[in-house]
Parts: sequence; structure tokens; C-alpha cells
Amino acid sequence: MAPVRYTQGPRGLYAGSKLETTAKGWVVVAPESASKVNKEVHAYLPTWNKDEHYEPYKFHEYHDPALRADPSFPNLLANAETKNISPKLGTEIKGVQLSQLSDAGRDELALLVHQRGVLVFRDQDFVSKGPQHFVDYVKYFGNPHIHPTSGRPQEIANIHVVLSGDTKEDPYNARTNLVGFHSDVSYELQPPGISFLTVTNLPAGGGGDTVFIDSAEAYNRLSPIFREKLEGLKAIHSAVNQANGALSKGSVVRRHPVENAHPIVRTTPLGKKVLFVNRGFTRRIEGLKVEESDAILDFLFDHVAKAHDLQIRANWEKNTVVVFDNRIVNHSAIVDFDTTESRLIARASAQAERPIGDLKDLNKPAESHLFEGPEYLGNKLEDLKLA
Repeated sequence: MAPVRYTQGPRGLYAGSKLETTAKGWVVVAPESASKVNKEVHAYLPTWNKDEHYEPYKFHEYHDPALRADPSFPNLLANAETKNISPKLGTEIKGVQLSQLSDAGRDELALLVHQRGVLVFRDQDFVSKGPQHFVDYVKYFGNPHIHPTSGRPQEIANIHVVLSGDTKEDPYNARTNLVGFHSDVSYELQPPGISFLTVTNLPAGGGGDTVFIDSAEAYNRLSPIFREKLEGLKAIHSAVNQANGALSKGSVVRRHPVENAHPIVRTTPLGKKVLFVNRGFTRRIEGLKVEESDAILDFLFDHVAKAHDLQIRANWEKNTVVVFDNRIVNHSAIVDFDTTESRLIARASAQAERPIGDLKDLNKPAESHLFEGPEYLGNKLEDLKLA
């Protein structure tokens, strides 16, 4: 059988930055490219090490801090200035320093982000406090997730870092559209819930917003009959393509890829119904034939991607931190910035509950399913020529 050929994505999206390998085997951003990123955030520059490996995640109970929160938000919003980005999704907040919140305030933060989906906080000190503080803060909301393939700060495994730009290549030389809506690592047995996202280096010319979709309202928009048909169905979410993409670029896979079945209609611990599918990682519906599954999933993917009245854009400014609930929103980067410049974004996320359709199944133990099929390049690298 002829070898499968894999191609790299556009450099404007995944970075054209030059890399080099240290004496200890770490792949790091070369000085020439690092010089294009603000010196004060060099601690967040991405690194990779092919000797870094982790066991697959195992089930653990999750207890949502939002369930402890005071719904009047006395510790979070007492002195805050708030502005809704849209009536149902997204709120911009000023006058709150996240790092100074008490435990009660952080419980209220968990509740508010569940209610609003996306919270945009201005004038935060997260970046200046460094990567370790970033991860320590996220630990309050759950176990900080380690991404299986992305760049990470050299000293901290639990931060996902994406450096994009730094290239003269046209990012649209092979594609007319680079929008890629997804729920982060939804293939995990327990995907992240509360996530903290910040841009540490902004292109001077502007652009590079992040678009979010309200997956709860996407579910509500469906007809009662269609919602009823979706209840009880499960879809397979797969890490294989992401792992193969990393291997095809000569990058790392820190954890063997998994495929897990999650309900298409997810119920959060607070009882919110959510359409839990995304084009990035959802592959097929269990129990349906290929054509049947494709027809339903394609409709649902288009439903959320094309409905601009379900979406907001989070506009980045220096020292902005976006908190979002990965269970109830999809998101995508927007590559509309000058990709000769560099954009460095960092995310730390807390694992949440195993996705369930019914609250009676909350914290019911389950096992993650490793993918062992021939499609995974990691099983046959010696037989392939990758480009």
C-alpha cells in the first residue's frame, strides 16, 4: 500500500516561527523568532519535548464549584462594571481583578460563566504573574488539563500555547476560510469545563479576535421534534486527526489518542441542555449508518457555524483574560491579522465532569477508550514518509 501523504496547515495559523533544539532535547522558539514577541511574555513561548509522555486520563469525580455559589454575586460583581456583548451570550467586565478573588468569588465566577458562556475581563495581572500562577489559579476549578500535542511553556505542562504568524506565506493560499469551530479536546473522557484564555502578544495592526458560539441556544433553536430525536444519541469524539497532524509536522504526541462517545445533547450539573458536537473532533453518531450520521452531523455543524445570531466576538486588548465554559460554547480563532507579525495565545483549562445526557448519571464511572486502529500514524511511523 502506498504511503499516506500528510500536509502541514497554513503557517499563518500554526506559526512560521523558526525552532531549534536545545542540548537537553527541548524544541524551542529560535532567538530570531522570539525577538518578535514581547520580552515580558517569553516565559509563555511554546516548547516541545519528544520524551514527554503521559498515561491516558482516568475517570475522577467532579464537583462543580458553581453549585456552591451565591447567585446574587456579592463577592464577584459588587464593584464591577458589566456590559453584555449579546443578550444571551458574553459579558465584558471591568473593575474585577481575578487574582484577588476569594474562594466565594471564584465559586460565583464559575456560576456566572456557566450562565453567560463567555466573560471578558479587562486589565488583568495574570500574564505578569507568570505561568505557574496561571495554572495554580485554574486548579481551584478542577484538574488542569495537559494538552496532548500543543506547545507549552517549558516549565509548565498544563498551559496550552499557540504561536501564530511570523511568516510571509499567505495563510489563504490553499483555503478560502480558516474558521474552525470546536470545543477544546472534546474527545477526552472528561473534557475541560471552565477555561482561561489570554493573548500575550498581539499583532500591532489589530485583528485576531476569538469567535464564540452559544451551544445551549443552538440546542434551544431546534424544533421540539428534532430535539426529541437527538435525545439519547451519542457521538464519537476523536483525537486521532489531531495526533496525526502533530506527527506529520514532526511534533509530539504526549498521550495516546482516544475516542470517546458523548451524548449529542449534554446536560450540565446545573441542568442546562447543550448541543455537544463540533466539527473539529466529532466524527460519527453511534448506531447510525455513515450517510445517516453524516447528514445529521453536517446539519448540526452548519447550524452553529452559520448562525451569526448565536455568536459573539471577543476582542483582544493587552491584559485581557477571557473565561469561557468549554461545555457550552464552541470557539474559533480568526486569522484576519497581519501574519507577518506574531500572535501568542495561552490557555489553561480545568477538567469537568464526564459528559452526560441525564443528571442521574453525574459522576458515574467510565473508562476512556484508546484508539488502536491503523489510521493512527503513531502505530506505523516507520512505514510512512511524512511531508
